[in-house]
Amino acid sequence: MKFKQILILPFVLLGFILSAQQNGGIVRGNIYDEESGEPIIYANVLLQGTDLGANTDLDGFFAISNVPAGEYKLVVTYLGYDSLAVEVKVKAGGIVYESLVMSPSGVELETVNVSSSREQARSDVKVSELRVTAKQIQSLPSTGGEADIAQYLPVLPGIIVSGDQGGQLYIRGGSPVQNKILLDGMTIYNPFHSIGLFSVFETEAVRSVDVLTGGFNAEHGGRISAVVDIKTREGNKKRMSGLVSGSPFLTKALIEGPIKKLKDDGGGSTSFILTGKHSYLDQSSKIFYNYAVDTTFFSFASQDTSLADVGEIGLPYTFTDLYGKLSFVGDNGSKLNVFGFNFTDRFDFVGLAKLDWTNVGGGANFTLIPPNSNVILNGTVAVTDYDISLEEADGNPRQSGVSSFNALLNFTYFGNKSRFDYGFDFTGFNTDFTFRNFIGSTIQQKSFTTEVAGYFKYKQRLGNLIIEPGMRLHYYASQSEMSIEPRFGLKYNITDFLRIKFGAGVYSQNVISTVNDLDVVNFFIGFLAGPEETLFKPASNEPVDQPLQKAIHAIGGVEVDVGDQLTINIEPYLKRFTQLININRNKLSDFDPDFITETGEAYGIDLSARYQAQNGYLWATYSLGRVTRDDGNQVYPTIFDRRHNINLLGVYTFGKNKLWEASLRWNMGSGFPFTQTQGFYEQNDFTNLLFTNILTGNFGLGTILTDEINGGRLPFYHRLDASVKRTIEFGKHTSMDINLSITNVYNRENIFYVDRVTNSRVNQLPILPALGVQFNF
Repeated sequence: MKFKQILILPFVLLGFILSAQQNGGIVRGNIYDEESGEPIIYANVLLQGTDLGANTDLDGFFAISNVPAGEYKLVVTYLGYDSLAVEVKVKAGGIVYESLVMSPSGVELETVNVSSSREQARSDVKVSELRVTAKQIQSLPSTGGEADIAQYLPVLPGIIVSGDQGGQLYIRGGSPVQNKILLDGMTIYNPFHSIGLFSVFETEAVRSVDVLTGGFNAEHGGRISAVVDIKTREGNKKRMSGLVSGSPFLTKALIEGPIKKLKDDGGGSTSFILTGKHSYLDQSSKIFYNYAVDTTFFSFASQDTSLADVGEIGLPYTFTDLYGKLSFVGDNGSKLNVFGFNFTDRFDFVGLAKLDWTNVGGGANFTLIPPNSNVILNGTVAVTDYDISLEEADGNPRQSGVSSFNALLNFTYFGNKSRFDYGFDFTGFNTDFTFRNFIGSTIQQKSFTTEVAGYFKYKQRLGNLIIEPGMRLHYYASQSEMSIEPRFGLKYNITDFLRIKFGAGVYSQNVISTVNDLDVVNFFIGFLAGPEETLFKPASNEPVDQPLQKAIHAIGGVEVDVGDQLTINIEPYLKRFTQLININRNKLSDFDPDFITETGEAYGIDLSARYQAQNGYLWATYSLGRVTRDDGNQVYPTIFDRRHNINLLGVYTFGKNKLWEASLRWNMGSGFPFTQTQGFYEQNDFTNLLFTNILTGNFGLGTILTDEINGGRLPFYHRLDASVKRTIEFGKHTSMDINLSITNVYNRENIFYVDRVTNSRVNQLPILPALGVQFNF
């Protein structure tokens, strides 16, 4: 079947579905918060006296299809808000649109029995999908007194971070490059700063973070492990507001407000939001954390560096992040967002290493709601440019750049108990990469490649059963390769409190990272397109069948609601990486290949239990997993193969008007693997044979590793973080938050790694108290 014929298949299916629909009417609309104009997410919308209803999405949008002609009362309920009811008149084949505003409720939350999240769990498949809100991130005990997504993600089951200093994020056995990070539909190639504690995203500007740890459906592609989809909110549609904050780590500010206000009876609006943050840890660490400086510095320090020099340098990490967004919302819910960003990062260990990276970009996304059609359109157009360079004392240059363009167009049709999504995705990117290894062998790549994809996904509710088949067709132009990727999701509601689920799919990608699975720490994060030359299997030296990285996912699960407050989730999973491609950094000559291939496997089980009480919540997660790679010679565990990982998180609000908030987080994980040292040798590269005396020369030490890759294990890791926050209210919209946080409360010396030559132990963060102040207006 030709490519064009394959891409037209969704239209044929859509025509079949449209022809089969009933001749009923449609009721749709948007629900907003009365005070800020923010969309109300997961509100319950019901036509009273019928079984017809829906939940609002991230834009506060809902659609109820195939409604028989007649007059109805449209009822809207949401936790913590007064219920809302309006009269609607539906004509055969007609469309009714309502823009509604909800007021915060005076009723205590515990008296409200409606749980929108549980209703969403009953009506959506959501295999291996977790949604995180800005409020949840802000409740976590934060390092440096500043809440950040980078610190919250490792709390989620199945997610591992390898360290506080340049550590990478691993999701259910996938390497960082195998995780797609999206910001308002744009691909962000390096979302985390070098210090490892902060992301480029501003928490207060986030509307939602959807973390898909595996088994995701056909709307996502181009990565073989996971997706982190971050969406920012629109600016305040009712009034000017913002915040200013400061802590020992950084300062930040946010300003937002309406250009055209949203009226109480609905209608259109125009608003903006602008955020920025800047770190000064390089200066403040000399004052507040002088005792912790040497821990980080040993990552780069030579044997001749004194601790006096360390104290002068401090922790030389600096970064600046800027993000802005302009939002236009129409009378019928259609909207246009225009946004742009500038993220920079730098560290400079004088005489040892200097790294700089910048990530700039911008674009627009839109939602179009035609007045006479039940098909909703949305899309994104964006450009980004990422550049990174690293200079080290060895003089070997490392430079990488990625300039990308992407355009997405999605269509959604709402049926009575069904939904049909289809769309197209075009991506083009330039890569400019230079890498010279320890013996002077250079790997270079300058290329431009494009990817074109089409997908469809169909959701149907059949009684207590929900099925969600999908298909993605992804064409990689540089490889002349079409990847046919079936996806499938299923959920069965056995009872109102017990559900089972299943998800599976085939995945591919054509992006390669300079970060290797054998790296303990690597600050240089560059990217390449997949090689166009022939690849060979490492053991047999036979050509590989196809040039793409590929994976297969299979995930099951059980969800149990125990009473009104406790929810338990159990998910076993398997990811089989049928082909992985890495840079051959041990290349010895120009005749050796630039790239090597291997396979891998990740499997395990994630368990979580969340107890929601009146004044807070408790959340416990446990992950049991195993991650291996096969290089053709041996099967070995990766350096992020943490077999056991436990997270306990508790948040409690108390005091008059609940202005105090206390939180605790405890994490324990089994030790990471490492390759053991077998011996040492004098490292003479023989570059100057005429003047080199091999008998009396004083050369550096090289290490001889054991043949068994990652055969050793580091000790267990565990850490307790705590915070107390006090809110002082000055007026209805003016307040100040004072946040006292302590990272590593009992000052556990958690090992990061040991320098093989100096035998110097490098630890993770020691105890770090911090006081942060935030003024809100």
